[in-house]
Amino acid sequence: MQTSEGNTRLPQVYTLLTTPASTGAAVPEEERECISMHVGQAGVQIGNACWELYCLEHGIESDGILPEDKKACLADSCFDTFFSESAGGKMTPRAIMIDLEPTVIDEVRTSAYKLLHHPENLISGREDAANNYARGFYTIGKDVIAQTMDRVRKLSDKCEGLQGFFVFHSFGGGTGSGFTSLLMQKLHDDYARKSRLEFAIYPAPQVSTAVVEPYNAVFNTHTTMPNSDCAFVVDNEAIYDICVRRLTIDRPSYANLNRLIAQVVSSATASLRFDGSLNVDFTEFQTNLVPFPRIHFPMATYSPVVSEGSAYHDALTVAEITSECFEPPNQMVKCDPRHGKYMACCMLYRGDVVPKDVNAAIATMKAKSDIQFVDWCPTGFKVGINYQPPVVVPGGDLAKTSRAVCMLSNTTAISEAWQRLNHKFNLMYAKRAFVHWYVGEGMEMDEFVQAREDMAALEKDYAEVAADTADSDDDQLGAKDASEY
Repeated sequence: MQTSEGNTRLPQVYTLLTTPASTGAAVPEEERECISMHVGQAGVQIGNACWELYCLEHGIESDGILPEDKKACLADSCFDTFFSESAGGKMTPRAIMIDLEPTVIDEVRTSAYKLLHHPENLISGREDAANNYARGFYTIGKDVIAQTMDRVRKLSDKCEGLQGFFVFHSFGGGTGSGFTSLLMQKLHDDYARKSRLEFAIYPAPQVSTAVVEPYNAVFNTHTTMPNSDCAFVVDNEAIYDICVRRLTIDRPSYANLNRLIAQVVSSATASLRFDGSLNVDFTEFQTNLVPFPRIHFPMATYSPVVSEGSAYHDALTVAEITSECFEPPNQMVKCDPRHGKYMACCMLYRGDVVPKDVNAAIATMKAKSDIQFVDWCPTGFKVGINYQPPVVVPGGDLAKTSRAVCMLSNTTAISEAWQRLNHKFNLMYAKRAFVHWYVGEGMEMDEFVQAREDMAALEKDYAEVAADTADSDDDQLGAKDASEY
Protein backbone atom coordinates (compact mmCIF):
# COMPACT_ATOMS: atom_id res chain seq x y z
CA MET A 1 0.00 0.00 0.00
CA GLN A 2 1.48 3.35 -1.07
CA THR A 3 1.53 6.01 1.62
CA SER A 4 2.33 9.68 1.51
CA GLU A 5 5.70 8.80 3.04
CA GLY A 6 6.55 6.51 0.14
CA ASN A 7 8.65 9.15 -1.64
CA THR A 8 11.25 9.53 1.12
CA ARG A 9 14.70 8.06 0.59
CA LEU A 10 15.02 6.58 4.05
CA PRO A 11 14.73 2.79 4.55
CA GLN A 12 11.06 2.06 5.14
CA VAL A 13 10.24 -0.59 7.70
CA TYR A 14 6.78 0.38 8.84
CA THR A 15 5.75 -2.73 10.69
CA LEU A 16 8.61 -3.44 13.08
CA LEU A 17 7.02 -5.21 16.01
CA THR A 18 8.96 -5.62 19.24
CA THR A 19 8.47 -6.22 22.90
CA PRO A 20 8.81 -3.14 25.10
CA ALA A 21 12.01 -3.73 27.05
CA SER A 22 10.94 -1.54 29.92
CA THR A 23 8.04 -3.69 31.08
CA GLY A 24 8.69 -7.16 32.39
CA ALA A 25 5.09 -8.07 33.15
CA ALA A 26 3.07 -9.94 30.56
CA VAL A 27 0.18 -8.00 29.12
CA PRO A 28 -3.05 -9.98 29.47
CA GLU A 29 -4.46 -10.88 26.07
CA GLU A 30 -7.48 -12.72 24.83
CA GLU A 31 -7.09 -16.38 23.98
CA ARG A 32 -5.82 -17.11 20.48
CA GLU A 33 -5.89 -20.88 20.06
CA CYS A 34 -4.81 -22.67 16.92
CA ILE A 35 -5.68 -26.23 15.88
CA SER A 36 -3.03 -28.15 13.94
CA MET A 37 -4.10 -30.79 11.41
CA HIS A 38 -1.47 -33.29 10.24
CA VAL A 39 -2.64 -35.20 7.15
CA GLY A 40 -0.98 -38.19 5.47
CA GLN A 41 2.49 -39.60 5.98
CA ALA A 42 4.32 -36.31 5.31
CA GLY A 43 1.98 -34.27 7.51
CA VAL A 44 2.18 -36.71 10.43
CA GLN A 45 5.96 -37.04 10.28
CA ILE A 46 6.38 -33.24 10.18
CA GLY A 47 3.94 -33.14 13.10
CA ASN A 48 6.14 -35.47 15.12
CA ALA A 49 9.14 -33.16 14.62
CA CYS A 50 7.10 -30.03 15.40
CA TRP A 51 5.56 -31.29 18.62
CA GLU A 52 8.93 -32.62 19.77
CA LEU A 53 10.33 -29.10 19.31
CA TYR A 54 7.30 -27.38 20.89
CA CYS A 55 7.67 -29.54 24.00
CA LEU A 56 11.37 -28.69 24.28
CA GLU A 57 10.64 -24.96 23.88
CA HIS A 58 7.95 -24.97 26.56
CA GLY A 59 9.73 -27.40 28.90
CA ILE A 60 6.99 -30.05 28.63
CA GLU A 61 7.92 -33.69 29.15
CA SER A 62 7.26 -36.30 26.45
CA ASP A 63 4.21 -37.52 28.40
CA GLY A 64 2.70 -34.02 28.59
CA ILE A 65 3.62 -33.40 32.22
CA LEU A 66 4.85 -29.92 33.06
CA PRO A 67 7.61 -29.87 35.73
CA GLU A 68 6.93 -27.83 38.86
CA ASP A 69 9.59 -25.24 38.03
CA LYS A 70 7.85 -24.52 34.70
CA LYS A 71 4.34 -24.09 36.09
CA ALA A 72 4.94 -20.43 36.90
CA CYS A 73 4.83 -19.81 33.14
CA LEU A 74 1.21 -20.94 33.03
CA ALA A 75 0.15 -17.55 34.35
CA ASP A 76 1.43 -16.05 31.09
CA SER A 77 -0.92 -18.37 29.13
CA CYS A 78 1.85 -18.99 26.60
CA PHE A 79 0.84 -22.67 26.40
CA ASP A 80 -2.81 -22.09 25.60
CA THR A 81 -2.36 -21.41 21.90
CA PHE A 82 -1.15 -24.88 21.02
CA PHE A 83 -1.76 -26.89 24.21
CA SER A 84 -4.78 -27.43 26.44
CA GLU A 85 -4.44 -28.36 30.11
CA SER A 86 -6.35 -31.34 31.47
CA ALA A 87 -7.85 -31.61 34.95
CA GLY A 88 -4.78 -33.54 36.06
CA GLY A 89 -2.41 -30.81 34.87
CA LYS A 90 -1.33 -32.65 31.72
CA MET A 91 -0.64 -30.60 28.60
CA THR A 92 -2.34 -32.00 25.48
CA PRO A 93 -1.62 -30.71 21.95
CA ARG A 94 -4.49 -29.07 20.10
CA ALA A 95 -3.67 -31.32 17.16
CA ILE A 96 -5.28 -34.04 15.06
CA MET A 97 -3.22 -36.55 13.08
CA ILE A 98 -5.00 -38.32 10.22
CA ASP A 99 -3.89 -40.98 7.76
CA LEU A 100 -6.03 -43.32 5.70
CA GLU A 101 -3.85 -46.30 6.63
CA PRO A 102 -2.62 -47.13 10.13
CA THR A 103 1.17 -47.60 9.73
CA VAL A 104 2.37 -44.02 10.29
CA ILE A 105 -0.21 -43.27 13.01
CA ASP A 106 0.81 -46.50 14.77
CA GLU A 107 4.37 -45.17 14.87
CA VAL A 108 3.05 -42.16 16.82
CA ARG A 109 1.07 -44.46 19.12
CA THR A 110 4.25 -46.39 20.00
CA SER A 111 6.76 -43.51 19.99
CA ALA A 112 8.36 -41.70 22.91
CA TYR A 113 5.51 -39.15 22.66
CA LYS A 114 2.69 -41.72 22.73
CA LEU A 115 1.30 -40.30 26.00
CA LEU A 116 1.41 -36.70 24.76
CA HIS A 117 -1.44 -36.87 22.24
CA HIS A 118 -5.08 -37.57 23.01
CA PRO A 119 -5.73 -41.10 21.63
CA GLU A 120 -8.95 -40.00 19.91
CA ASN A 121 -7.02 -37.32 18.01
CA LEU A 122 -4.93 -40.00 16.27
CA ILE A 123 -7.23 -41.05 13.42
CA SER A 124 -6.34 -43.84 10.99
CA GLY A 125 -8.38 -45.72 8.42
CA ARG A 126 -7.97 -49.27 7.18
CA GLU A 127 -6.99 -48.70 3.57
CA ASP A 128 -4.57 -46.15 2.13
CA ALA A 129 -5.15 -43.79 -0.78
CA ALA A 130 -2.53 -45.55 -2.94
CA ASN A 131 -1.08 -42.24 -4.20
CA ASN A 132 -4.44 -41.55 -5.80
CA TYR A 133 -6.08 -38.16 -5.23
CA ALA A 134 -9.49 -39.58 -6.18
CA ARG A 135 -9.29 -42.27 -3.49
CA GLY A 136 -8.44 -39.67 -0.84
CA PHE A 137 -11.17 -37.28 -1.99
CA TYR A 138 -14.04 -39.46 -3.24
CA THR A 139 -13.92 -42.99 -1.83
CA ILE A 140 -11.60 -43.91 1.04
CA GLY A 141 -11.52 -40.36 2.42
CA LYS A 142 -15.31 -40.20 2.73
CA ASP A 143 -15.15 -42.93 5.39
CA VAL A 144 -12.85 -40.91 7.66
CA ILE A 145 -14.00 -37.31 7.17
CA ALA A 146 -17.00 -37.55 9.52
CA GLN A 147 -14.84 -38.83 12.39
CA THR A 148 -12.25 -36.14 11.67
CA MET A 149 -14.75 -33.27 11.67
CA ASP A 150 -16.28 -34.61 14.90
CA ARG A 151 -12.86 -34.33 16.58
CA VAL A 152 -12.39 -30.84 15.09
CA ARG A 153 -15.71 -29.76 16.63
CA LYS A 154 -14.74 -31.13 20.04
CA LEU A 155 -11.38 -29.38 19.94
CA SER A 156 -12.88 -26.08 18.76
CA ASP A 157 -15.54 -26.22 21.50
CA LYS A 158 -12.71 -26.20 24.07
CA CYS A 159 -11.24 -23.02 22.59
CA GLU A 160 -12.20 -19.60 23.93
CA GLY A 161 -10.96 -17.67 20.89
CA LEU A 162 -10.10 -20.03 18.04
CA GLN A 163 -7.97 -18.19 15.49
CA GLY A 164 -7.78 -20.85 12.82
CA PHE A 165 -6.29 -24.05 11.49
CA PHE A 166 -2.76 -24.97 10.46
CA VAL A 167 -2.89 -27.89 7.99
CA PHE A 168 0.28 -29.91 7.27
CA HIS A 169 0.34 -32.15 4.20
CA SER A 170 2.05 -32.99 0.93
CA PHE A 171 0.86 -32.03 -2.54
CA GLY A 172 1.87 -35.31 -4.14
CA GLY A 173 0.52 -38.12 -1.95
CA GLY A 174 -2.95 -39.60 -2.22
CA THR A 175 -3.98 -38.74 1.33
CA GLY A 176 -1.98 -35.49 1.41
CA SER A 177 -3.66 -34.23 -1.75
CA GLY A 178 -7.09 -35.89 -1.87
CA PHE A 179 -8.08 -36.05 1.79
CA THR A 180 -6.61 -32.60 2.49
CA SER A 181 -8.77 -31.14 -0.32
CA LEU A 182 -11.86 -32.74 1.24
CA LEU A 183 -10.85 -31.54 4.72
CA MET A 184 -10.25 -27.96 3.53
CA GLN A 185 -13.69 -27.91 1.92
CA LYS A 186 -15.31 -29.03 5.19
CA LEU A 187 -13.31 -26.50 7.24
CA HIS A 188 -14.36 -23.77 4.83
CA ASP A 189 -18.00 -24.77 5.13
CA ASP A 190 -18.06 -25.13 8.93
CA TYR A 191 -15.52 -22.46 9.96
CA ALA A 192 -15.72 -19.90 7.16
CA ARG A 193 -14.61 -16.98 9.37
CA LYS A 194 -11.51 -18.74 10.71
CA SER A 195 -8.09 -18.61 9.06
CA ARG A 196 -6.95 -21.72 7.21
CA LEU A 197 -3.19 -21.85 6.69
CA GLU A 198 -1.33 -24.70 5.02
CA PHE A 199 2.23 -25.90 5.35
CA ALA A 200 2.77 -28.10 2.31
CA ILE A 201 5.51 -30.28 0.82
CA TYR A 202 5.66 -29.28 -2.83
CA PRO A 203 6.71 -31.71 -5.61
CA ALA A 204 10.46 -31.52 -6.14
CA PRO A 205 11.86 -30.99 -9.67
CA GLN A 206 13.77 -34.28 -10.02
CA VAL A 207 13.09 -36.43 -6.96
CA SER A 208 9.62 -37.91 -6.59
CA THR A 209 7.96 -40.51 -4.38
CA ALA A 210 5.14 -41.20 -6.84
CA VAL A 211 4.83 -41.27 -10.64
CA VAL A 212 1.38 -39.62 -10.51
CA GLU A 213 2.57 -36.76 -8.27
CA PRO A 214 1.84 -34.10 -10.96
CA TYR A 215 -1.79 -35.21 -11.18
CA ASN A 216 -2.25 -35.17 -7.41
CA ALA A 217 -0.56 -31.80 -6.96
CA VAL A 218 -2.57 -30.09 -9.71
CA PHE A 219 -5.88 -31.47 -8.38
CA ASN A 220 -5.02 -30.46 -4.82
CA THR A 221 -3.99 -26.93 -5.80
CA HIS A 222 -7.13 -26.50 -7.93
CA THR A 223 -9.52 -27.76 -5.23
CA THR A 224 -7.99 -25.98 -2.22
CA MET A 225 -7.38 -22.64 -3.97
CA PRO A 226 -10.69 -21.07 -2.81
CA ASN A 227 -10.59 -22.82 0.59
CA SER A 228 -7.10 -21.84 1.76
CA ASP A 229 -6.00 -18.41 2.97
CA CYS A 230 -2.25 -18.97 2.71
CA ALA A 231 -0.03 -21.97 1.87
CA PHE A 232 3.65 -21.99 2.87
CA VAL A 233 5.51 -24.33 0.51
CA VAL A 234 8.81 -26.21 0.77
CA ASP A 235 10.18 -29.07 -1.30
CA ASN A 236 12.20 -32.06 -0.16
CA GLU A 237 14.92 -31.69 -2.79
CA ALA A 238 15.75 -28.11 -1.75
CA ILE A 239 15.85 -29.05 1.95
CA TYR A 240 17.89 -32.17 1.15
CA ASP A 241 20.50 -29.99 -0.59
CA ILE A 242 20.55 -27.57 2.37
CA CYS A 243 21.21 -30.48 4.77
CA VAL A 244 24.05 -31.78 2.58
CA ARG A 245 25.64 -28.38 1.98
CA ARG A 246 25.13 -26.60 5.30
CA LEU A 247 24.98 -29.46 7.82
CA THR A 248 27.43 -31.78 6.01
CA ILE A 249 25.07 -34.76 6.27
CA ASP A 250 26.04 -37.17 3.48
CA ARG A 251 22.67 -38.90 3.19
CA PRO A 252 19.95 -36.95 5.00
CA SER A 253 16.93 -38.92 6.21
CA TYR A 254 13.36 -37.67 6.46
CA ALA A 255 14.05 -37.12 10.18
CA ASN A 256 16.83 -34.66 9.26
CA LEU A 257 14.57 -32.85 6.79
CA ASN A 258 11.62 -32.71 9.18
CA ARG A 259 13.66 -31.25 12.04
CA LEU A 260 14.74 -28.41 9.79
CA ILE A 261 11.13 -27.87 8.66
CA ALA A 262 10.09 -27.88 12.35
CA GLN A 263 12.40 -24.91 12.99
CA VAL A 264 10.60 -22.96 10.25
CA VAL A 265 7.18 -23.83 11.70
CA SER A 266 8.36 -22.99 15.22
CA SER A 267 9.62 -19.56 14.12
CA ALA A 268 6.38 -18.85 12.28
CA THR A 269 4.32 -19.73 15.35
CA ALA A 270 6.63 -18.39 18.08
CA SER A 271 4.73 -15.12 18.36
CA LEU A 272 1.53 -17.11 18.87
CA ARG A 273 3.00 -19.31 21.58
CA PHE A 274 5.13 -16.86 23.57
CA ASP A 275 3.85 -13.68 25.16
CA GLY A 276 5.67 -10.46 24.51
CA SER A 277 5.54 -9.95 20.75
CA LEU A 278 2.85 -7.84 19.16
CA ASN A 279 2.49 -9.83 15.94
CA VAL A 280 0.33 -12.50 17.52
CA ASP A 281 -2.39 -13.03 14.96
CA PHE A 282 -2.68 -15.59 12.20
CA THR A 283 -4.47 -13.08 10.02
CA GLU A 284 -1.38 -10.87 9.92
CA PHE A 285 0.36 -13.46 7.73
CA GLN A 286 -2.45 -13.20 5.21
CA THR A 287 -2.75 -9.41 5.41
CA ASN A 288 0.95 -8.89 4.73
CA LEU A 289 1.81 -11.79 2.43
CA VAL A 290 -1.25 -12.29 0.20
CA PRO A 291 -1.80 -9.34 -2.16
CA PHE A 292 -4.49 -11.18 -4.17
CA PRO A 293 -6.54 -14.18 -2.98
CA ARG A 294 -5.06 -16.65 -5.50
CA ILE A 295 -1.44 -15.50 -5.05
CA HIS A 296 -1.11 -17.15 -1.65
CA PHE A 297 1.92 -19.45 -1.90
CA PRO A 298 4.86 -17.92 0.04
CA MET A 299 8.21 -19.71 0.18
CA ALA A 300 10.04 -20.37 3.44
CA THR A 301 13.71 -19.79 4.27
CA TYR A 302 15.51 -20.30 7.60
CA SER A 303 18.83 -19.02 8.86
CA PRO A 304 21.25 -19.86 10.33
CA VAL A 305 21.46 -23.51 9.29
CA VAL A 306 24.79 -24.43 10.87
CA SER A 307 26.31 -27.56 12.35
CA GLU A 308 28.10 -27.66 15.71
CA GLY A 309 31.50 -27.44 14.00
CA SER A 310 30.67 -24.34 11.95
CA ALA A 311 28.79 -22.41 14.62
CA TYR A 312 31.95 -21.54 16.55
CA HIS A 313 33.61 -20.01 13.47
CA ASP A 314 30.72 -17.83 12.27
CA ALA A 315 29.67 -14.50 13.79
CA LEU A 316 26.00 -15.05 12.81
CA THR A 317 25.14 -11.37 13.12
CA VAL A 318 21.68 -10.05 12.27
CA ALA A 319 23.04 -8.74 8.96
CA GLU A 320 24.56 -12.13 8.07
CA ILE A 321 21.49 -14.25 8.81
CA THR A 322 19.27 -11.73 7.00
CA SER A 323 21.49 -11.84 3.93
CA GLU A 324 21.49 -15.65 3.93
CA CYS A 325 17.70 -15.70 3.60
CA PHE A 326 17.93 -14.00 0.20
CA GLU A 327 20.56 -16.36 -1.25
CA PRO A 328 19.04 -18.73 -3.87
CA PRO A 329 20.68 -21.94 -2.49
CA ASN A 330 19.00 -21.35 0.88
CA GLN A 331 15.45 -21.17 -0.52
CA MET A 332 13.34 -24.16 0.52
CA VAL A 333 11.72 -24.39 -2.92
CA LYS A 334 13.82 -25.07 -6.00
CA CYS A 335 13.49 -21.75 -7.79
CA ASP A 336 15.68 -18.68 -8.12
CA PRO A 337 14.18 -15.54 -6.55
CA ARG A 338 16.46 -13.43 -8.79
CA HIS A 339 14.27 -14.52 -11.72
CA GLY A 340 11.20 -12.91 -10.19
CA LYS A 341 10.09 -10.01 -8.05
CA TYR A 342 9.14 -9.98 -4.38
CA MET A 343 5.63 -8.92 -3.50
CA ALA A 344 6.16 -9.15 0.27
CA CYS A 345 8.66 -10.51 2.79
CA CYS A 346 7.81 -11.42 6.35
CA MET A 347 10.98 -11.53 8.48
CA LEU A 348 10.44 -13.32 11.79
CA TYR A 349 13.42 -12.82 14.08
CA ARG A 350 13.88 -14.54 17.40
CA GLY A 351 16.47 -14.42 20.16
CA ASP A 352 19.17 -11.79 20.69
CA VAL A 353 17.94 -9.27 18.11
CA VAL A 354 17.46 -5.51 18.46
CA PRO A 355 15.40 -3.27 16.13
CA LYS A 356 18.38 -1.09 15.17
CA ASP A 357 20.26 -4.07 13.68
CA VAL A 358 17.13 -5.26 11.85
CA ASN A 359 16.58 -1.82 10.30
CA ALA A 360 20.18 -1.69 9.10
CA ALA A 361 20.08 -5.24 7.70
CA ILE A 362 16.86 -4.64 5.77
CA ALA A 363 18.10 -1.31 4.42
CA THR A 364 21.15 -3.17 3.08
CA MET A 365 18.96 -5.80 1.43
CA LYS A 366 16.74 -3.20 -0.23
CA ALA A 367 19.82 -1.50 -1.69
CA LYS A 368 20.98 -4.65 -3.49
CA SER A 369 20.31 -4.64 -7.22
CA ASP A 370 19.45 -8.36 -7.46
CA ILE A 371 16.62 -8.10 -4.89
CA GLN A 372 13.70 -6.62 -6.77
CA PHE A 373 10.23 -5.75 -5.53
CA VAL A 374 7.18 -5.21 -7.69
CA ASP A 375 6.84 -1.51 -8.32
CA TRP A 376 3.39 -1.32 -6.73
CA CYS A 377 4.69 -2.54 -3.35
CA PRO A 378 7.77 -0.44 -2.53
CA THR A 379 7.91 -1.10 1.23
CA GLY A 380 7.74 -4.84 1.01
CA PHE A 381 8.83 -5.90 4.50
CA LYS A 382 6.93 -6.94 7.56
CA VAL A 383 9.16 -7.60 10.55
CA GLY A 384 8.51 -9.40 13.82
CA ILE A 385 10.88 -9.78 16.74
CA ASN A 386 10.41 -12.38 19.45
CA TYR A 387 12.91 -12.51 22.29
CA GLN A 388 12.47 -16.25 22.85
CA PRO A 389 15.76 -17.76 21.55
CA PRO A 390 15.71 -20.73 19.15
CA VAL A 391 15.81 -24.20 20.71
CA VAL A 392 17.42 -27.23 19.10
CA VAL A 393 16.78 -30.94 19.62
CA PRO A 394 19.54 -32.51 21.79
CA GLY A 395 21.74 -34.73 19.63
CA GLY A 396 20.23 -33.21 16.49
CA ASP A 397 21.95 -31.70 13.45
CA LEU A 398 21.58 -27.98 14.16
CA ALA A 399 23.89 -26.06 16.47
CA LYS A 400 22.37 -23.95 19.23
CA THR A 401 22.52 -20.27 18.30
CA SER A 402 21.56 -17.06 20.08
CA ARG A 403 19.45 -15.73 17.19
CA ALA A 404 17.64 -16.94 14.10
CA VAL A 405 15.32 -15.65 11.39
CA CYS A 406 12.60 -17.26 9.30
CA MET A 407 11.68 -15.50 6.07
CA LEU A 408 8.28 -16.11 4.48
CA SER A 409 8.39 -14.47 1.07
CA ASN A 410 5.76 -14.17 -1.64
CA THR A 411 7.66 -13.93 -4.91
CA THR A 412 6.73 -14.29 -8.56
CA ALA A 413 9.74 -16.60 -8.99
CA ILE A 414 7.67 -19.49 -7.63
CA SER A 415 5.84 -19.52 -10.96
CA GLU A 416 8.89 -21.52 -12.17
CA ALA A 417 7.74 -24.34 -9.91
CA TRP A 418 4.17 -24.13 -11.23
CA GLN A 419 5.46 -24.25 -14.81
CA ARG A 420 7.50 -27.40 -14.10
CA LEU A 421 4.50 -29.06 -12.49
CA ASN A 422 2.14 -28.13 -15.32
CA HIS A 423 4.62 -29.39 -17.93
CA LYS A 424 4.79 -32.80 -16.22
CA PHE A 425 0.98 -32.91 -16.03
CA ASN A 426 0.75 -32.13 -19.77
CA LEU A 427 3.20 -34.89 -20.73
CA MET A 428 1.19 -37.57 -18.92
CA TYR A 429 -2.29 -36.31 -19.72
CA ALA A 430 -1.47 -36.03 -23.45
CA LYS A 431 -1.25 -39.84 -23.43
CA ARG A 432 -4.08 -40.18 -20.89
CA ALA A 433 -1.57 -42.14 -18.77
CA PHE A 434 -2.89 -43.45 -15.41
CA VAL A 435 -6.16 -41.58 -15.95
CA HIS A 436 -8.27 -44.74 -15.60
CA TRP A 437 -7.23 -45.12 -11.95
CA TYR A 438 -8.76 -41.72 -11.18
CA VAL A 439 -11.88 -42.20 -13.26
CA GLY A 440 -12.41 -45.59 -11.61
CA GLU A 441 -12.63 -43.88 -8.22
CA GLY A 442 -15.40 -41.50 -9.26
CA MET A 443 -13.63 -38.62 -10.99
CA GLU A 444 -14.97 -37.11 -14.20
CA MET A 445 -12.69 -36.53 -17.19
CA ASP A 446 -13.77 -32.89 -17.13
CA GLU A 447 -11.96 -32.44 -13.80
CA PHE A 448 -8.59 -33.02 -15.50
CA VAL A 449 -9.33 -30.23 -17.96
CA GLN A 450 -10.75 -27.85 -15.34
CA ALA A 451 -7.83 -28.36 -12.96
CA ARG A 452 -5.27 -27.81 -15.73
CA GLU A 453 -7.05 -24.66 -16.93
CA ASP A 454 -7.06 -23.32 -13.36
CA MET A 455 -3.30 -23.90 -13.12
CA ALA A 456 -2.78 -22.12 -16.44
CA ALA A 457 -4.77 -19.20 -14.99
CA LEU A 458 -2.52 -19.26 -11.90
CA GLU A 459 0.58 -19.03 -14.11
CA LYS A 460 -1.01 -16.08 -15.89
CA ASP A 461 -1.85 -14.44 -12.54
CA TYR A 462 1.84 -14.53 -11.55
CA ALA A 463 2.89 -13.20 -14.96
CA GLU A 464 0.50 -10.26 -14.65
CA VAL A 465 1.68 -9.46 -11.13
CA ALA A 466 5.32 -9.45 -12.27
CA ALA A 467 4.60 -7.30 -15.33
CA ASP A 468 5.59 -3.66 -15.29
CA THR A 469 2.75 -1.38 -14.30
CA ALA A 470 3.82 1.73 -16.13
CA ASP A 471 0.34 2.25 -17.56
CA SER A 472 -1.33 2.13 -14.18
CA ASP A 473 1.33 4.48 -12.83
CA ASP A 474 0.38 7.06 -15.46
CA ASP A 475 -3.30 6.69 -14.60
CA GLN A 476 -2.62 7.26 -10.92
CA LEU A 477 -0.19 10.13 -11.39
CA GLY A 478 -2.80 12.72 -10.49
CA ALA A 479 -3.68 10.88 -7.28
CA LYS A 480 0.00 10.71 -6.29
CA ASP A 481 0.48 14.40 -6.94
CA ALA A 482 -2.55 15.21 -4.83
CA SER A 483 -1.22 13.15 -1.90
CA GLU A 484 1.87 15.33 -1.69
CA TYR A 485 -0.10 18.45 -0.72
